[in-house]
Amino acid sequence: MNERKQFWTLRYTLINVSYFAAFCTVHAYAAVYLLDRGFTNTRIGILLAVANIASALLQPVVASVIDRGGFFTNRNVIMICAAAIAAGSGLLLLMHDNRVAIFVIYALIYMIQFTYMPVMTALNFEYRLKGVDIFYGLARGLGSAGFAVTSAIIGKVVEAEGVRVLLYCNIAIMLVQIVVVWFFRIPERSSAEDEDREDPGDAPADTKDNGRGRTIVQFVRAYPAFMVMLAATVFLFFTHNMLNDYLIQIIRPLGGSESNLGIATFIAALLELPTMAFISAASKKISMRFMLVLAGISFTVKAVIMMLAVNIPMVYASQAMQMLAYAVFIPASAYYVSTNISAHDQVKGQAFVTSCFTLAGVFSSLICGVILDHLGEKAMLVCGSMVSIIGTALIIISMKMSPEEGK
Repeated sequence: MNERKQFWTLRYTLINVSYFAAFCTVHAYAAVYLLDRGFTNTRIGILLAVANIASALLQPVVASVIDRGGFFTNRNVIMICAAAIAAGSGLLLLMHDNRVAIFVIYALIYMIQFTYMPVMTALNFEYRLKGVDIFYGLARGLGSAGFAVTSAIIGKVVEAEGVRVLLYCNIAIMLVQIVVVWFFRIPERSSAEDEDREDPGDAPADTKDNGRGRTIVQFVRAYPAFMVMLAATVFLFFTHNMLNDYLIQIIRPLGGSESNLGIATFIAALLELPTMAFISAASKKISMRFMLVLAGISFTVKAVIMMLAVNIPMVYASQAMQMLAYAVFIPASAYYVSTNISAHDQVKGQAFVTSCFTLAGVFSSLICGVILDHLGEKAMLVCGSMVSIIGTALIIISMKMSPEEGK
């Protein structure tokens, strides 16, 4: 890796690390915080579902606004969202027993953070089109490492100091991200040079459009295989979100605590790093269709291991499957979009993938919270495993439908 690539990769890595460190405190510890505030599993499920619905609706809208150009660039949207999360966390520090206010503010924080996840990915591909060489897989993998380190530390701190420490972390991390993104400025280039770089050479021939992004309806009609892939993503991430959002409820009946939660999430996130770095380096040689199928199968294996878990080590074994499931799916889907979707629909394509993450979270939050309260964690895990099997079947079908260029 040359020095210029190292320089830009380091800066993009800092953006990812700050994002996923806060993702850990907001998402991985959502149930921990809300249970402490007196919420039931069902109410937590409703809150997360509301936040996910709003995020799923907002992501394509934000993507369309960014695709049109103007003030709302990828970079500016990231800074606006980070500032909003910091402000919301500050407001929560002022709340005590006002559950309505806590519900609204936490839902907004949760929604905003999911909303700008595809913008983070789109920022990388935007800069690549402008001639900035970034090792995406390494940067994204180190972002997961940031999640892992945060999780390993924060579990013990929360157990010792209480849940308010999560809010202080949110504020500090988001302020760091604003500073890093502020200085992450695209190099000045001539308009002619930008035009030369605007359309990636490996995009499918039939998606090299006239320079205008498609409407959402046109987009759906133009990419049928991608639509099936999105359906598969909803099913797979139903179970993925279930395991993330309700992991503390799975661990406690096995004799675990917040410290075990921190270790479990640390294992999953740390193992994402080598996989993501490998996929980025091998993206020109290994079919992304194959990698997405591998990820789909691994999601289901992870769910089944968790369903069968009778002790904490089995929970850790399930979490270790993250290196072949989520860690493969995230970069593979990003590269799949970059090579199968028109350059002028890139932000929209990335947003649709992330919208499916959040849509899956809607169903997962609503259904799993109720199952937990009425039938228990084992019934929830059986349901999640069955849903994941359907997702695996759909991802296989979608990749068979995909054009050969999707590598």
